[in-house]
Amino acid sequence: MDTTDQSVSKGQNHLAEELLKICQKMSSERDLGSLLDLIVNEATKLMSADRATLFLLDRKRSELWSTIALGSKEIRFDARLGIAGVVAQTGQTINVEDAHQDPRFHKDIDLRSGYLTRGLLAVPLRKHEGEIIGTFEVLNKATGSFSQNDEEILKALAAQAAIAIETAQLVEEMKRHGAQLQEENSQLWKEVEGRFATQNIIGTSAKIHAILQLIHQISNSTVNVLITGESGTGKELAAKAIHYKSQRTRKPFVALNCAALPESLVESELFGIERGVATGVERRMGKFEVADGGTLFLDEIGDLSLTAQAKLLRVLQERVIEHVGGRKPIPVDVRILSATNKNLEAEIKKGNFREDLYYRLKVIHIQMPPLREIREDIPSLANYHLTNYCREMKREPMNLSPNAASACMNYSWPGNVRELENEMRRLVLSVSGNTVAQEDLAEAIRGNGTRAIPSISVPSCLKDVVSELEKQMIREALQQCKHNQLHAAKALGLSRHGLIKKMKRYSIRTP
Repeated sequence: MDTTDQSVSKGQNHLAEELLKICQKMSSERDLGSLLDLIVNEATKLMSADRATLFLLDRKRSELWSTIALGSKEIRFDARLGIAGVVAQTGQTINVEDAHQDPRFHKDIDLRSGYLTRGLLAVPLRKHEGEIIGTFEVLNKATGSFSQNDEEILKALAAQAAIAIETAQLVEEMKRHGAQLQEENSQLWKEVEGRFATQNIIGTSAKIHAILQLIHQISNSTVNVLITGESGTGKELAAKAIHYKSQRTRKPFVALNCAALPESLVESELFGIERGVATGVERRMGKFEVADGGTLFLDEIGDLSLTAQAKLLRVLQERVIEHVGGRKPIPVDVRILSATNKNLEAEIKKGNFREDLYYRLKVIHIQMPPLREIREDIPSLANYHLTNYCREMKREPMNLSPNAASACMNYSWPGNVRELENEMRRLVLSVSGNTVAQEDLAEAIRGNGTRAIPSISVPSCLKDVVSELEKQMIREALQQCKHNQLHAAKALGLSRHGLIKKMKRYSIRTP
């Protein structure tokens, strides 16, 4: 064997060794981004090129994309364009000495990246069964042009790269799917384990009892529900109770506060948006798509613009959505629960709310009562939240004293349950003992305790406080309503039957 043959043989052996090392590195890398980075760096060195680029084929969008271009930003373009596009479409190898003189070359990529391509060698990336998944390019050979030998080397490297990329994509998809399942499962059990069950709607008053019965009746239906009530009355809690008692409990519960969104973002938040609608905007799913199969809770529905109302009505009628900037209809299966503290009928008269949408939303109506209308439930609610915050803050349980309970029952609670929760949280942080006295309450609340139980000495338990205060309030209501039981029951937030039962229990008679 002469010297030349020995030199060629050594070169081939060295090349084979380098290819083997690269293949071993690729086979051990499972992160897709790191793998693509590894491939282009190794190809650049192996081929004595200035740059290498991997373009992967996105068949759904019919685009070629690259996140790796040795420092360049992500590149995306129509899969039919450029030499890379030709290779991806036909599967042929293309080797050109002057890319800018080739009519197939996509010059826009150089303009966008600021790079000057001269010589270019491109081969297809194929799966084992032959399906093309992208294009592998090397650019600007350091000395001269890419040879036929270079073509064979890049083909061999591309074959191994395609296998490694497919494996990494499968691993990535499995990880993403596993993480999604884990997150959904974690969220499911966190929510389902009683956090939003009807047991957490505290109260034994007639109004609360009626709400609980209605939730039980409608939870497994698909009808839309409108929940109204003052701020802080627990409208979202009622919505979650409906969802988590329904057959949709293992599907998403998605909440959107319509009042918290700028007008320009309402439609994209509800219906989603397509990539490229505005500079820097990426494709994003809307709340309808996210809630598909589950429940969408639209809080402060009365604050939606008339334009958004019209589009929402169309979705409710046709059960399909379209992304902002998109034309493809997307079917959705979503139950709508909406809430507002506004009087929508008055808003309709003012021209601020669509009447047809109102009746679409209000198939079932739930009115959450303010605390002043369910005063008998206030001690139970207060002690419930005291217990929860004590557990949360890892301290001994606390209870309201009889006088503190009386003051809470007599206070109007303009912020309703939210205000009561905040007061109980403050008490857990500020009171050192296990019993909350009247003087521990906020000044606005404790000033209302003077009405409590004027006719008896301090009773021994909370039940006595509640009973005495109920007697007093019933007598006062009857007197103010001139002993009209129907009017007195309405003033107390009771049904007439409920009032009569309490009057019998306390032996209260009317003239």
